[in-house]
Amino acid sequence: MWTFLDRFRDLGLLILRVGLGAAFIAHGWPKLMAGPETWAGLGGAMGLFGVRFAPEFWGLCAALAEAAGGLCFALGLFFRPASLALAFTMAVAFAMHFGKGDPFKVYSHALEAGFVFAGMFLVGPGKYAVDRALARR
Repeated sequence: MWTFLDRFRDLGLLILRVGLGAAFIAHGWPKLMAGPETWAGLGGAMGLFGVRFAPEFWGLCAALAEAAGGLCFALGLFFRPASLALAFTMAVAFAMHFGKGDPFKVYSHALEAGFVFAGMFLVGPGKYAVDRALARR
């Protein structure tokens, strides 16, 4: 149905990448700028997986995944590693909220975004991506 829209597949991927990437830059930048105390709070979620050392490091990784990963996702630069980092970060966020007994409306963002990043990891960025332009050189 509506197969005439197939020719816009790469444009659709671009819209998805830029929109979601920008949202994650906006989510991650304040966390990145907040410093070690905030990073320790974020990184504490790794305790759910038995990782209790260096919470500041893990929190910094999460903030970088959201801010820098969001930028890379939007640009289509290092797209698959960025998608993987973002999917992992969302899996940890989901597990943390779900494990605390938070309601669906609290953990749904992480769950939904995690599925999108996992799917995009497999699909790729499309032809309007920096990775593709660099590969042609």
